[in-house]
Amino acid sequence: MKYRDMLRMSCSNLWKRKIRTFLTILGVVIGTASIVVMVSLGLGLSRASMAEIEQYGGITTVNVTEQGSIFGYDEEDEKQTLGQAYGSGHLDDALLQRIQEVDHVKSAYPMLETEAIAMSGGYQGNVTVCGVPAAQADLLGLKLSQGTLMQPGTGQFEAVYGNAVLTNFYNEKTGDGYWWNGQMADIDLMEDTIMYIFNVEKYYSYLWGGTDENGQTAAFPKKYIVKTAGVMDGGPDDYYSNSNYVYCDLDVLKSTLKKEYKNTVIPGQPTYTSGKPYKEIFYTSIVVQVDDMNYVQQVQKDINALGYQAYSNAEWVQAEQKQFRYIQLALGGIGAVSLFVAAIGIANTMMMSIYERTKEIGIMKVLGCDMRNIQGMFLMEAGYIGLIGGIIGLVLSYILSGVINMLVKNMDMGMNVQVGLSYIPPWLALLALAFAVIVGMVSGFFPSLRAMRLSPLAAIRNE
Repeated sequence: MKYRDMLRMSCSNLWKRKIRTFLTILGVVIGTASIVVMVSLGLGLSRASMAEIEQYGGITTVNVTEQGSIFGYDEEDEKQTLGQAYGSGHLDDALLQRIQEVDHVKSAYPMLETEAIAMSGGYQGNVTVCGVPAAQADLLGLKLSQGTLMQPGTGQFEAVYGNAVLTNFYNEKTGDGYWWNGQMADIDLMEDTIMYIFNVEKYYSYLWGGTDENGQTAAFPKKYIVKTAGVMDGGPDDYYSNSNYVYCDLDVLKSTLKKEYKNTVIPGQPTYTSGKPYKEIFYTSIVVQVDDMNYVQQVQKDINALGYQAYSNAEWVQAEQKQFRYIQLALGGIGAVSLFVAAIGIANTMMMSIYERTKEIGIMKVLGCDMRNIQGMFLMEAGYIGLIGGIIGLVLSYILSGVINMLVKNMDMGMNVQVGLSYIPPWLALLALAFAVIVGMVSGFFPSLRAMRLSPLAAIRNE
């Protein structure tokens, strides 16, 4: 028997018993949709969790800081000696180069943080200014709603504002601000003139009538006009690891701090035991991008071995992934029960079909039809039921997934559901479809064996 004839006969037999075929396919539809939706919920929860972790600093990001070293200084020999050390030293360009040579490190860039006071109109606020190399600013992964990133080589003090920076501003006269009455400062970061004071201690000393190191009344510190390059996308309540920072070019920030704190200690910078400042400005941290999440912990260990503190979200990620794997298995098991029930329905349908077509099977055998063709015809019918039910079940799964995502989009779930609570990747759709066909054919296998083993004469005599 030709394959085309088997295909035609299978379709014809299914069409003759429309109600039974429909009910059997309906079972496969429900089973397929159940398992796909259940697994998609587990995948969606996992993806939402990963997106949330990404907001907190990235999945493949390692942050390097000092261990808290305390250095002594021998003024006679004019050399640095290690007094009591919990680490190897400070963060400088030599360490940056060394880290970049560590296996699986894709990129590394330094960060220098300092506190400043920003002023615009009648508002002011305490902000954290973070200097990064302008040429590597794209590694920050900032999504801007206005403007651009700071450009390298301009020599100008340009700032990129996090989406929550304005919440730190308050009215100088009334003290009103976002954290007091929920009102944002009336400042247009792209258009309004914004001035910065980097010598915060000197500013407050001036306000409170204090004196400087010479015993004279503290003078008002210098103000710096800072041009806005760009503003991050997002509202004041949207949290990202960069939300509360003001970013600028590292070289420009270094130059500004050296001018402002000439021959004095820059806040946050280490000193010799004599209290003298270093000539060099050390970095606050070094951000390392690893080429693969599986090597994050190994890179951490390598950096820790250099005598520095390295931390990342790797342990958090692994714990979350393990938890969601269990959830996916549990949800998938619940959905599989429905598909198992559908398999029983397919087997029942095929057995009934064999009982009803006993004489037809006997005639086919008498005419010399190959046993494999008879078995193949019944397997093909069962496979059709699985295929049609799988396709309709997939369509239903996508519809249900879309409805679920719409319902939870604006709900407070305590985690990032903007990426979707239900997620059906292409591999899941293909796997579910193949599984439905396989379940159908497996369910029809034993009934097809019975059709093969029927005695031709007994089948012909059957009424």
